Amino acid sequence: MLDVELIMNEPEYVKKALLKRGFEVDFKGFIELREKRNSLLKNIEEVRALRNKLSKSIGEYKRDKKDTTDLFAQIEKIKDNVNQDEVLLGEIEEKINEFLLKIPNIPDEDLLGGDKENNVVVAVYKDQPVFDFPIKDHVELATSLGLIDYERAAKISGKGTWIYTGLGARLEWALINFFIDEHIKDGYEFLMVPHLLNYESGQTAGQFPKFKEDVFWLDGENPRKFLLPTAETALVNVHRNEILDLKQLPKKYFSYTPCYRREAGSYRSEERGMIRGYQFNKVEMVQYTTPEDSDDAFLELIIKAERLMKKLGLHYQVSKLAAGDVSFAMARTFDIEVWLPSIKIYKEISSVSNSRSFQARRGMIRYRKEDGKIDYVNTLNGSGLATSRLLPAILEQNQMADGSVRVPDVLVPYLGGIKVLTKVK
Repeated sequence: MLDVELIMNEPEYVKKALLKRGFEVDFKGFIELREKRNSLLKNIEEVRALRNKLSKSIGEYKRDKKDTTDLFAQIEKIKDNVNQDEVLLGEIEEKINEFLLKIPNIPDEDLLGGDKENNVVVAVYKDQPVFDFPIKDHVELATSLGLIDYERAAKISGKGTWIYTGLGARLEWALINFFIDEHIKDGYEFLMVPHLLNYESGQTAGQFPKFKEDVFWLDGENPRKFLLPTAETALVNVHRNEILDLKQLPKKYFSYTPCYRREAGSYRSEERGMIRGYQFNKVEMVQYTTPEDSDDAFLELIIKAERLMKKLGLHYQVSKLAAGDVSFAMARTFDIEVWLPSIKIYKEISSVSNSRSFQARRGMIRYRKEDGKIDYVNTLNGSGLATSRLLPAILEQNQMADGSVRVPDVLVPYLGGIKVLTKVK
């Protein structure tokens, strides 16, 4: 949620900033509602003060044996007026809140305007792998090596799903445990979060109300719950409606969860196999910081995600997203994109984002500064890492002429010493 005072004091600045991401907004009606709200609130406070003053007079009237009938009537009239004003105030504040919840975050000033075409590659690791034999895609490799069963997954679940089998399940589990060990070494706290979340969690994360139909909802639950689309949704809600002490910051968390997305129903032709599915595994990092430490935390998350990719030995690039390609709740995002040789396309494997105070304002997540004043924290997140595109990249980039695949060195200990995945006999 945006800072209300920023909108009130600099509406044209906010309007222009949002245009960079292709979002047009007229603040005239909002400003009028806000001014009406402030006027009404001032009036309510003044009338309450008068009512309190009159109430104190009751004792004096009784002590002096004066008739209190008119005094009580006046107090009751004031009470009725206050009640009416409070109802009106509630309606106005609800309209203000509904308006604010639909406004995306302001992109950082250094971001280019526009969409994907203005994304900028800022780093590249290793050269694209070159093969002297006809390469296979990850679907053929995973099937021939007995790692994934697509047909039986479709039978028991439907399209956009898969079953990890044998060494495929072990390889997936090896990736997840490698990530977990790395984050623990870096001092991040491991949280196992619920997979069923309430509406307030989606709203704080910035996914609701705009994207509430993009998740899987459970029918028959009251209040309704949804399956988490990413662990970030849960992790950024851990301290919702709390005031943290300055000495508690930064808070550094990570979590492993399956992620559930409806988006798999509209995949592109190249997104076959594991590239886009209804369910996939991901290890997610989240930080709560002061505004002053926010940029350093962002850089730390990028370095951590890149370090994992480098240890896996994969070719990838890092892209700085243009304002129009940054998600609703975020002020800036860098994507780490892995190379898939079979389709000659880079696919996002990690998004590192800074929401500034946007999510914190929605979830009332604050901290007490040294001078005792209360301010909003900044929240950041980064995938560390997602596996549904990582495993295909490992298979494709590490394939050999005989159809076998080299296991990244860092994963060998997690696979009991297996260094090469060979065809199932």
